[in-house]
Parts: sequence; C-alpha cells; structure tokens
Amino acid sequence: MSKEWWSAPGEAWPWSYFAFGRRARFFESGEVRLAILSLLSEGPKHGYQLMKELEERSGGLYRASAGSVYPTLQQLEDEGLIEADQLEGKRVFRLTETGRKEVERDPESVRRIWERAERWQEWSQFGNPQKMAVFQPLVALIKACWQASARLPADTGSERIREVLERTRRELDQL
Repeated sequence: MSKEWWSAPGEAWPWSYFAFGRRARFFESGEVRLAILSLLSEGPKHGYQLMKELEERSGGLYRASAGSVYPTLQQLEDEGLIEADQLEGKRVFRLTETGRKEVERDPESVRRIWERAERWQEWSQFGNPQKMAVFQPLVALIKACWQASARLPADTGSERIREVLERTRRELDQL
C-alpha cells in the first residue's frame, strides 16, 4: 500500500494523532471557514446541516461543535461572505457573490480539505476515536521492544522479546 493512500506529503496519518495521545486536529487554521464556505457553495444549509455534513465527510471522525460552527457562521456573515434567511423556522445560510469568489480564490485548499476528509472517512471503518485509544499503549509497547532489543544481547534478546509479545497476543486473543 503506498503512502499516498493515507497521507499527502507532509501530512500525518490520521490515527497517528491518537497513538501519541494528542487530539486529532482535522482542520488547520482558517480551514473551518473555508470548508463551511465550500459546503455553502453547494447550496443553502442551516448550521446543524453543516455540522452533520462535516461529520459525514470525515466518516464520523470529525464532529463539528456548535461552538466552532456558529461563531464561524457569524464571522462569515459579518464579512459579507454569507447571508442568513429564515426558512421553516430555521436560520439558513447561503453564499453571497463575495463568498463565492472567496471559495473560488483558493480551489487547491478546498480540494486538500475534502481529500483529507475522504482519507479520514476511509479510516473510520476501523472504529471511532475512543476505540483507537489502544494505539497509545501499543506505540509505547513498540518503543519498549526497540529499547529492550538494544539493551539485550542479540542472541537471546530477540527470542525473549518474541516470547513476551506472543504471550501478550495470546492473552488478547482470550479477551
């Protein structure tokens, strides 16, 4: 499997964020704004629709909060990039002509955002981020194996490490 399948040059594998105990940061600075504008370029949407679509496009791995979406919508409205109308009791947002030009100004960034979302969606089949918490101790186990192999004599060290790992695998199989 090629590296490009899961990562663009200079971009980390999505699960690596969980492995090292960090929260994944799906959007870089300014990208939530651009993603919302991009979604609105497809047609008017209310805030909840935007949050659900962001979640769906990432395979459920990114969950936009009202605390990130609504302030961004307000900022976009203040900048004249979107307008809001009431429709069936909901506030629905749509792009203005200025907003459309903003999306069209940097199509490469928009493309990168949605390509990343597709990669995250592909990885979502392996479980949710809470289940991926096992990767942190797994990474620590791998590190301990490397350190032990460096400390122990080559002739017996590898065999002892394999025995420990095999015993651990059997215990996990029994769970």
